[in-house]
Amino acid sequence: MKGKAAVFMGPGKGHEIQEFDVPDPDPDAIVIKVTMANICGSDLHIWRGDSPVFAAMAGAVVGHEMTGRVHKLGANIKTDSYGRPLEEGDRVCYAYFYPCNRCYQCYRGQFAACPNKVLRMIMSPSPFKGAYAEYYYLQPGHWVFKVPDELTDEMVAPVNCALSQVTFGLHQAGLRLGDTLVVQGAGGLGVNACAVAKEMGADLVISIDALPQRLELAKRFGADVTIDLNELKDPAERVQRVQELTGGRGADVVAELVGLPSVVPEGLQMVRAGGTYLEIGCISVGQTHPIDPAVLTWGNMRMVGVLMYDPWTIPEALDFLVRTKGKYPHEELVAHDKFKLEDIDKAFQTAEWQAKEPTKVRRVALVP
Repeated sequence: MKGKAAVFMGPGKGHEIQEFDVPDPDPDAIVIKVTMANICGSDLHIWRGDSPVFAAMAGAVVGHEMTGRVHKLGANIKTDSYGRPLEEGDRVCYAYFYPCNRCYQCYRGQFAACPNKVLRMIMSPSPFKGAYAEYYYLQPGHWVFKVPDELTDEMVAPVNCALSQVTFGLHQAGLRLGDTLVVQGAGGLGVNACAVAKEMGADLVISIDALPQRLELAKRFGADVTIDLNELKDPAERVQRVQELTGGRGADVVAELVGLPSVVPEGLQMVRAGGTYLEIGCISVGQTHPIDPAVLTWGNMRMVGVLMYDPWTIPEALDFLVRTKGKYPHEELVAHDKFKLEDIDKAFQTAEWQAKEPTKVRRVALVP
């Protein structure tokens, strides 16, 4: 049996649709039939070639934000990671990376910090190791969870990246009841962060972006105040606005979710003394921007970097969607116009927000 996959040809070279044998799963693995895959901001970094390391991904199937149904279970798999019976055809949400459980960090329960988690993903025995394909090979050592019937694919596809990432990140940053959060960037992670923060008890959520339609969506996801970069063009004006909104003290937590190193110095100026700067967006190794570390020292601030998450996060995110269905427009995060796998390059062009004419859509989705 064959399955199609979009092979990444390298930055600036697009994708090529190829066919591969759909493998039988190892006893502790699962083959997933992908039903929806989204284009995340980090996928755009890879597509553009924002870091030299992304050139090494040429020849592979990339993408990670997805959901699907069980196509075939390994012989040893009888349940999901919660111990609930799992059968072929069940809708599932799953992590796309694999902590090794054999390192110092894993031993200490810091699975998101496992230094081997991405390497194990890249070294998958199957070409179906990315979201942009008809199938996905869920390797042994995975986390997989059944999806509640009341959640649509549009709601679930962002769970294993955007929603889980900000849920874990705000937990690591220590956001508490009554806190103020500033969100730099109102893309998929940014709008989800607004809603998660409000449900965690944040008193004031401030969203910053340059695209008015994203800021409008951020409001519907719980942002109390938005700051439009087109209106307040000077970083000093934006910092002053945050100071005004917080009684002159600054925000308890500022989260960088746009992926531009140049916004970090501005964000640090928005953090209150004793507060936390949460860095999630910048994944392109080699892209730098100078900061003044004395701001951290004199402000007694924490700077927390977060990439991926611990296993509790996915079921928590699914419960969050069930609990807040109808309260926030979760389904509207994904663009209504879906793309076929064969049109993946057009989908990426549509998703590109750094173009001369920025996209007006939110998350762009592929339906293999």
